[in-house]
Amino acid sequence: MLKIGVIGAGHLGKIHIKCIKNIPEFMLTGFYDTDASNAQLVSREFGIRSFGSIDELINEVDVLDIVTPTIAHFDCASKALKNFRHVFIEKPIVATPEEALKLMEIAHEAAVKVQVGHVERYNPAMVAAMPFISNPMFIEIHRLASFNLRGSDVPVVLDLMIHDIDIVLHTVKSNLRKISASGVAVITDTADIVNARLEFDNGCVANLTASRISLSPMRKARFFQRDAYIAVDFLNKKTEVAYLKTVSNGQVNPLLPTLEPGNGKEIKQVHFEKPEILPTNAIQEELSGFASAIIDNRTPDVTISDGYQALRVAYQILEKVNHSANMKN
Repeated sequence: MLKIGVIGAGHLGKIHIKCIKNIPEFMLTGFYDTDASNAQLVSREFGIRSFGSIDELINEVDVLDIVTPTIAHFDCASKALKNFRHVFIEKPIVATPEEALKLMEIAHEAAVKVQVGHVERYNPAMVAAMPFISNPMFIEIHRLASFNLRGSDVPVVLDLMIHDIDIVLHTVKSNLRKISASGVAVITDTADIVNARLEFDNGCVANLTASRISLSPMRKARFFQRDAYIAVDFLNKKTEVAYLKTVSNGQVNPLLPTLEPGNGKEIKQVHFEKPEILPTNAIQEELSGFASAIIDNRTPDVTISDGYQALRVAYQILEKVNHSANMKN
């Protein structure tokens, strides 16, 4: 059993604590939070020990789960890695791509496991969609949320869009060659709504929109590829697939749309499928997967390199947004 400690017991940190208590491979040793009054409340609520410092917690655990504000990620993670502790770190991995590169060096020297919390990969709707996604050539994703002070201290690209950047980089197996983006600051000092277009060497184009000033929440992705269309609703946990299938032995199903191109070409029919969505907790699944990666000595599902690549692209999008804003002024 792996002894694990949590750094940061805010809204998300408490969710992590609840999930860890349900993972048999982990023994929750305790947590550390900079807010002493909050630490007392959390300690009583969950019946776990509140440590007085990060160093004390690191000395008592095998694994550190970092759920602090992003600005503290690098210091917490580097300290844990230098003490040869495995690290799970929430997204975005750190505050800047430069910090991410430094952290990668430290992790390489420590030779321990590091996983980044890009939780949408574990969303049951995305898990159900993955077997159908092979070579997407156009992707469109909308991630819209109502305004919330929590998270507004960072640009919407780092708070919301980075989820979808990771999904795109994970599903498109090609080099990213061009980025275009624009955005508008409506409520905060940074862009609150951003649209980005990612173009890949293989011809795939991904169109991403993220907003934190929407009246209605939405988290949907659509993947278009040769002979198939896959729709993923991250928010409502639904997946729909439409795909073309060649008719064999002339057995045409009269209930399905049929494509008869003629000239001796194969007849195809449109099939519709709604894959089974398992009622899983995505955060618990990613933490459980990390435990398995440590125990089985395998590469984590979302590597430190994955976290760096998503952050690097996010910053490139921010540069384009800032450039676009400056051109308008």
